[in-house]
Amino acid sequence: MLAPILAIFVYGLIAAMLGTILPALSARFQLTPKQNGNIALAQAIGLVIASVSAGPLIDSQGYKAGLVLGLALIALALFLLPSSKGYGHVVGYLFLLGLGGGTIVTGANALAFDLGGSQHAAALNFLNVFFGLGGLATPFLLANLLRGNSTRLCYLTAVATVATLAVNAGVRMPEARSAGGIALSEAGRLLSHPALWLLAAMLFLYVACEVGVWNWLTRHLIAQGISEVRALNILSLGFALGLLIGRVAVTPLFKTVRPDTVTLAAAVLMTVTTFLALQTTRPAVAWVAVFCAGIAMAPVFPTVLAITGNVFGAAKATAIGVVAMFGWIGLAVSSPMIGAIAGNDPKRLRKALLILPAFSALMVVVNLALRAIL
Repeated sequence: MLAPILAIFVYGLIAAMLGTILPALSARFQLTPKQNGNIALAQAIGLVIASVSAGPLIDSQGYKAGLVLGLALIALALFLLPSSKGYGHVVGYLFLLGLGGGTIVTGANALAFDLGGSQHAAALNFLNVFFGLGGLATPFLLANLLRGNSTRLCYLTAVATVATLAVNAGVRMPEARSAGGIALSEAGRLLSHPALWLLAAMLFLYVACEVGVWNWLTRHLIAQGISEVRALNILSLGFALGLLIGRVAVTPLFKTVRPDTVTLAAAVLMTVTTFLALQTTRPAVAWVAVFCAGIAMAPVFPTVLAITGNVFGAAKATAIGVVAMFGWIGLAVSSPMIGAIAGNDPKRLRKALLILPAFSALMVVVNLALRAIL
C-alpha cells in the first residue's frame, strides 16, 4: 500500500503545481488568461492520452509497469520546466506532466482497489487523503518556505518523485490480472454498459470543477486584491486541507452509506459552496468558503472510481482508465472555457468560474440517473 500512497501523494503535488506557479509563469512570460487556459489544456491532453492507454497497459503488464513509467515522465517534466524559454516550452512540459499524472492516477487507484478487500470505496478515499496532502503541500511550500521560488519548488518535487519511483520499482506488487489484455467480448460489454458512460460523465463534470479550483483560484483571488501569499495559503490551507479532512472524515461512512449516496450529497454541497466561494473579496470569508468546497468535493473522485471497479471487475483498470479519461476531458474543456471567458482581464475570472457551480448542479442530475440503474 505504501507504493500507491506515495504515487498519489506525488500526483497531489503536481495537481496543484500549475495553479501554484501560474502567477509566476504569467509574470515571467507575460501570459494572458487565455494562454493560461491553453497551458492547462496541454496538461489535460496528456492526462487524457495517458488514461486511455494506461488501463490496458496495467491490465496486461501489471501495476509496476504503469506506476514506474508515470513517475519517470513526471520527474523528467519537473526537471525540465524551470529551464523553459517561453510559452511553447511551458506547454510542452505540462503536456509531459499530464502524461505521467494520468498514468499514475490509473495505476495507483486500481492497485489500491485490489488491496482494499471488500471496502473498495473506503480504501480509495483513504488513498486519496494523500492526494489532498500533496495538494496542500505544493502551494504551502511555495508561499511559506520557498519564498515564491517556483524553480526550487519544481526541483524539490522532482526529487520527491524520483524517490517515489525508487520505492515503486523495488516493492513487490500483485501480478497483472489479464496477461493478454481484456478479451474483445469483455471490451464490448464494458463499452456498452450505460453505467460506464454515466460514471464518465460524472467524473467529466467533477474534474472540471476540482481542477478549475486548483488552476484558477489563486489568479482569481489575486485579481480581487488579495496578496499572492494569502491566495496561495487559501488554496493550500483552505481547499487542499478541506479535501484532506473530507476524505479522512468520509471513509468510515462507507460501512453504512451507499457510495452513490455519498457522491449525490457531495454534488449538492459542491453546487452551494463553489457559488459562495466566488461571491467574496474578503480573505477570511474566501478561506471558509473554499475550505467547505474542498470538504464537499473530497469523496467524489475516489468514490466514482470505486463504483467503477465494483461494476467492471476483472477489467477494472481499463474501466477506471476510460472513466478517468473523461475526467481529464473535463479539464481540457473547462480551463480553455474559463480562460476564453476571462479573455485578457483577470478580473473577469469571477464570471468565468461560475461554470463550477453550474457543472456541480449537472452532477446532481447525472448521479440521480446512475442511481436508477445500479
